[in-house]
Amino acid sequence: QVQLVESGGGLVQAGGSLRLSCIASGRTFSDYAMGWFRQAPGKEREFVAAINWSGGGTIYADSVKGRFTISRDTGRNTVALQMDSLKPEDTAVYYCAARFGIALMRDRMYNYWGQGTQVTVSS
Repeated sequence: QVQLVESGGGLVQAGGSLRLSCIASGRTFSDYAMGWFRQAPGKEREFVAAINWSGGGTIYADSVKGRFTISRDTGRNTVALQMDSLKPEDTAVYYCAARFGIALMRDRMYNYWGQGTQVTVSS
């Protein structure tokens, strides 16, 4: 129903910045929330940030508050994650996800997923 494509990952030094983008295509709805999750090797997928399509409310994991900023462009069905002051522990595959309803932190509540983009932060 909905296709998501992430971009913007790469290799950066600690303290650097990256901006991830996610473009949604196919069948979309105005009430969809968009979220970012990440998964490091051998670790469970964890919540990073999410934003409501309606209302503009945002939520963040404690580990990224003050460093990451999620934003949206409803006209282009895109969501971005600005990542500043990156740390080696931020290294992971980052996934864009979408769900019908409000922004939530549980990954199992999201219905649509992108293929992920690798973020590597060197020390």
